[in-house]
Amino acid sequence: MQASDLTIAGVAKAAGVGVETVRFYERRGLIAQPAKLNGAYRRYSGDHVRRIQFVKRSQELGFKLEEIESLLKLEDGTDRRSVQRIATARLEQVRERIADLRRIERTLSHLLDDCRKGTGHRCPIISAIATD
Repeated sequence: MQASDLTIAGVAKAAGVGVETVRFYERRGLIAQPAKLNGAYRRYSGDHVRRIQFVKRSQELGFKLEEIESLLKLEDGTDRRSVQRIATARLEQVRERIADLRRIERTLSHLLDDCRKGTGHRCPIISAIATD
């Protein structure tokens, strides 16, 4: 079977996703839905596999579908400024999330220490969560 002879199940398997993911990407316009040939099944190509993999890798890097749509429009890589703008915005959001997670880590660590050291009958973790 050649790359242009892939069924939806075949393209999904080759790209490492489920069939429903392929259908979802088609509905979102992230990949083109091939026409049915002679009323038969739709046939997907290696380009479909590569595009699906691009979307999945972008998601793994934290890009939202709207950002991925923009990146796909820039996939030839020649508009570096636009690609950098999108990636810079994503990086800032990642850094903000990391800062939030570090704050949460510190807070939980202190609460656990207080709970372990506490002599009262009520754990300070519950008190901290219940506090407005």
